[in-house]
Amino acid sequence: MPATQLSRITLRGTPREIGLAHGENLKPQILRQLHIYKSMFEYTSRLSWSQVLKVAAEFQSTIQKLTPEIHTEMMGIAEGAGVQALEIVALNCRSEIALGKFSDGCTSLSWRKHDHARVLAQNWDWTASVGENLAMVSIEQSGKPTIYMVTEAGIVGKIGFNSAAVGTCLNAIRARPMDPSKLPIHVALRLCLESPSVADAVKTLQDLGGVASAQHILIADSTSALGLELSPVGNKYLPENPSGLIGHTNHFLENRYVDEPPWLSDSPIRLWRLNELTGELIASGVHGDDIVPALLRRKVFSDTFNAPQAIACQEDESRHEIIRSSTLFNIVMDLDRGNPRAEISLGRPGSDDEGPIMTMPW
Repeated sequence: MPATQLSRITLRGTPREIGLAHGENLKPQILRQLHIYKSMFEYTSRLSWSQVLKVAAEFQSTIQKLTPEIHTEMMGIAEGAGVQALEIVALNCRSEIALGKFSDGCTSLSWRKHDHARVLAQNWDWTASVGENLAMVSIEQSGKPTIYMVTEAGIVGKIGFNSAAVGTCLNAIRARPMDPSKLPIHVALRLCLESPSVADAVKTLQDLGGVASAQHILIADSTSALGLELSPVGNKYLPENPSGLIGHTNHFLENRYVDEPPWLSDSPIRLWRLNELTGELIASGVHGDDIVPALLRRKVFSDTFNAPQAIACQEDESRHEIIRSSTLFNIVMDLDRGNPRAEISLGRPGSDDEGPIMTMPW
């Protein structure tokens, strides 16, 4: 992905107005996303686009029933972009429809600075072709915190934080089963980003019946953090360790409710390396206000141990081009209740392709 600035769009109003503006502002990116995922579903899952849309129709019924406002927003995105409604639903359910066969590997970290501040950070690794379709989006809705997130065009919830200092990161998990009567993970992320606290987010997901596929959401606010190892057949919640850390990659640590065959051999290695690097920082005296974005990018998220499948992920040329992952961006969120903010860098931290630092809010 070339080093460049991400599109920045501000969405506000009713769910339909938010969706329309999303679709209209990001129409070229949405069209490219649809082209990419059509090819990806065909290659990874042997699903034609008509078969994908058939599964999406099952999810549409669920989304409309459980989260009608988000469904209305998706319909607005489709109208604004001039595409079929089910195509936008398919983008938002892409993790579920692929049954874990998309190999987007990521490394995420939550670190307690003080009793009233956390840092939440992630390298997001995915196929390079998606990079030009990412956008920084803010969403202003009546009666809800303002959302600031980095998302794929057409997708309603992703990685970011809100004005109440609640933030989310995502680690893909490959496991069965999948249940289209439950919430797709990107809708679950949106609900977390609409929540005033970690506790409220967890309660909302539980009250709505849980999620459709096995995934990990690392969620934090200024006073707490949890690793949500979610699945349609049961959840496990990971607390902060005694050092105030939660680290996660692309395999479950405690959730044994699902059928999870080994898939990314580097996932345990990245987690071990993440724990080693943060342990070294703690041993060197790093704590509190020392935990800043530049330090994490330089000392943790730029790490190339076990390259190319490292924390700073490089393309593995042994894989088919359409599913070759590399780190597309790093985000470090400072979840201070009085002033939540984030820094985003494009490309692999510490490499020649690392782009400029951007901030949210902007």
